[in-house]
Amino acid sequence: MVLALDSRRAYEVLAETLEARGIDLEWVKSELKAQEVETPSWGYADSGTRFGVFKQPGVPRNVFEKFEDAAHVHRMTGVCPSVAIHIPWDYLTDWRELKEFADDKGVRIGAVNPNVFEEQIYKLGSFGNEDPAIRQAALERHFECIQVMRDTGSKSLSCWYADGTNYPGQASFVRRKRSFEECLGQVYARLAGDERMFIEYKLFEPAFYHTDIADWGMATGFCRKLGERAKVLVDLGHHAQGVNIEHLVAWMLDEGTLGGFHFNNRKYADDDLTVSSINPYEVFLIYSELVEGKIRLGSGFQVDYLIDQSHNIKPKIEAMIQTLMNLQTAFAKALIVNRTRLAEAREGQDVVEAERTLVEAFNADVEPLLRQVRIEMDRPEDPLAAHRRSGYLEKAIAERSKRS
Repeated sequence: MVLALDSRRAYEVLAETLEARGIDLEWVKSELKAQEVETPSWGYADSGTRFGVFKQPGVPRNVFEKFEDAAHVHRMTGVCPSVAIHIPWDYLTDWRELKEFADDKGVRIGAVNPNVFEEQIYKLGSFGNEDPAIRQAALERHFECIQVMRDTGSKSLSCWYADGTNYPGQASFVRRKRSFEECLGQVYARLAGDERMFIEYKLFEPAFYHTDIADWGMATGFCRKLGERAKVLVDLGHHAQGVNIEHLVAWMLDEGTLGGFHFNNRKYADDDLTVSSINPYEVFLIYSELVEGKIRLGSGFQVDYLIDQSHNIKPKIEAMIQTLMNLQTAFAKALIVNRTRLAEAREGQDVVEAERTLVEAFNADVEPLLRQVRIEMDRPEDPLAAHRRSGYLEKAIAERSKRS
């Protein structure tokens, strides 16, 4: 498979431009080929809003079918070899069976996510609950998930809590904080030396007066008390309007507290929209800080990239492929930033040139580069178009309707 003549020429022109700027094209391509983004099992299933679930034809109805779809997306893109699971949404009695199934499909099980927010007992919280029996139930769910990690080969426990209050005076902020410290400490103590724990935060929802882990500072505080294998997970939709996410990413990278991302995009709040659909420049700036951090930290750089989106009205698989392609685009643009010129502009306090250097990379057409990388990875040049031609969804609809 080779690039069409026009695409080939566009790639050659881009390569010449990057060479003239002193950017190592082979390094850029190697970084793009090494990129891994974890897709979520729940991103392939029916989903909705507080007002209802919107069903789509052919969606998976069990975790094995979710992994089938995830494996197909990986075949199309080549950058998503792992799949996050959610307990009890993906509950099984024999996890080794799923591990063998995933291996056979060419993917692996990624982060394990404990769910301690849907069951009725968690109406007033999990780790922040006044009732010690409910806190213990939440602990047992986490311990169960740690065992799932060991049964599947996963190394990451990814934790998000809906805990909070809706009314002033409902509970003691400090008592709840201390309950979280105690319970998180018990979970962390169960982890082995090669296992990590991610702590996610969210400004609001479903609690609307206060959330127990409301921002990155609170999550960082918990992580520092737990130990070096506890890291902060950033969800792009979990902040107040106007928060400079690329700034906090750079800050946490330098502090060694950043563990990973839940990528999505938002217009108003936790909208869970397709990456780059609302603010592609923000995603590029976040990736720019990640690239800068990776260059600075070298082998000490360890950040996990995960998707967490609710594809309510887009076809599930198409939305996932589109998201991955958008992440590849943002990453490619961040990789071709002229870091030498940027550093010189910063040192010379040339504000205009520093900004121009970033904008130049953001405005670059990296599609020919991405097509070339996909060819070298033996993947379709256009993964979304390839999926639409594949007939995979039509086959899934036919097969899964027979089992309904």
